Amino acid sequence: MDAPKNAGNAAVAAPAATAPATPALDAAPVDDARRLREMTFLAAVAHLAASARTWDELMSRVIDRARAAARADVCSLYLMDRDGTGVTLAATNGLDREAIGVAHLGLGQGLTGTAARDRRPVISEDVHVDPRFSWIRGVDQAKYTSMCSVPLLWNEQVVGVLNVQTVQRRIFSAADIRFLEAFAGLLAGLVEKSRLQQEAHDQIESLRAIDEARANLVAVVTHALRTPLAVVRAYVELLGGRIQASEQPDAANWEQQALDQVDRLDRTVDSILESLRVFPDATIEITRVDLTRIAEEEARDVAPMLRRHVLKTTFRDGPLIAYGSDEALRRLLGYLLENASKYAPVGGSIDIYGWRHEGRAFLAVTDDGPGIPEQWRERIFEPFVRLDDSPRGAGIGLFAARHLARAMGGDLRVEARVPAGSQFVLDLALVGRTGVAGGVAAGEAREATQHQPEHQSSEGRL
Repeated sequence: MDAPKNAGNAAVAAPAATAPATPALDAAPVDDARRLREMTFLAAVAHLAASARTWDELMSRVIDRARAAARADVCSLYLMDRDGTGVTLAATNGLDREAIGVAHLGLGQGLTGTAARDRRPVISEDVHVDPRFSWIRGVDQAKYTSMCSVPLLWNEQVVGVLNVQTVQRRIFSAADIRFLEAFAGLLAGLVEKSRLQQEAHDQIESLRAIDEARANLVAVVTHALRTPLAVVRAYVELLGGRIQASEQPDAANWEQQALDQVDRLDRTVDSILESLRVFPDATIEITRVDLTRIAEEEARDVAPMLRRHVLKTTFRDGPLIAYGSDEALRRLLGYLLENASKYAPVGGSIDIYGWRHEGRAFLAVTDDGPGIPEQWRERIFEPFVRLDDSPRGAGIGLFAARHLARAMGGDLRVEARVPAGSQFVLDLALVGRTGVAGGVAAGEAREATQHQPEHQSSEGRL
């Protein structure tokens, strides 16, 4: 098997001689028995293509069978490089397998490179006296004498070269060439199909990595930036009010300038979210979480943002331990509380309720705002959908909240609140209880909310 002179090993010069003329291809008819054997072999190769589990397994089995069918001692396959500058050894059953992926021939180099360049079979009865043959120590073996290189053609493009070699001197007949060309054509289709599948797989993996990075960016933008911005805004307003009360000159101007910069950052966040347009699945580690503790801590963290409302947390049952994620639950509550702050009137109520029912843990965030029309109660969970024309927000908070709920094995829905307002209910599996599919009925959820239980409650006007 010829191999490149520039592959890193010292080249061994072939004896000087005049290259023998390519033998004329005889036109003798092929006997029926031989034709049957060749057709059987080609059918077997097609079957292998459908049953082989990996590319390496397919190539190994096909090359082994090709060697026997061609009555050769070595069969090797070179594939065209994607840049079209040469061919590289991809499979062999007689040469050093360590050369696979390493041995390379440029177009026109050696018998193999010549077949790739000229797009036709190239034959040598004796490679030892053929100056076209490129010999590399450690790859080729002196015992092989005759060689036939046949290009793999697919859609008029060369995708590789099939080589067969024999120990004994052999004249390859027209029937031999026709068979090898038929096999090379079938092999070309298998090669291109495999390459396209691998490239498609690589592209999918690349897109998956991009989507994962995009999801992480969405999480950072919406949670690590949006909520702190809201808290900063609240504290700036509080500080501005205190300074103005002390009749500090320019206090109102300072406060307005600081709020303008917060607004600017808010608009930047919205612009980033609009450009992402995707919130793919992400892996969330599910553990035991204390809904009571997390809800009360999150309520304290966002208290400045909700200072114009009455915020209350009430848990009818406790402790309320569910399966979920601490970080995901905090982000989800942040989305729901920020949403409630936009629609609850000044002085209105925002309530967080928790209870258990039939092996499920429930957490509800309610407000006494205008409520959500029934026809919108599913649409608001779609990305970048907003019920009103408010310039604030990117319309991704509720979509992200439901995504997080389902990633934790639960769900999030919205219900009407009596006499007015909205109620978002998170449903998670309760720890230590037999789970029941589905959630609490809407009426039971509203009843739990409207009863406003007295125990395990912390309440204050912020």
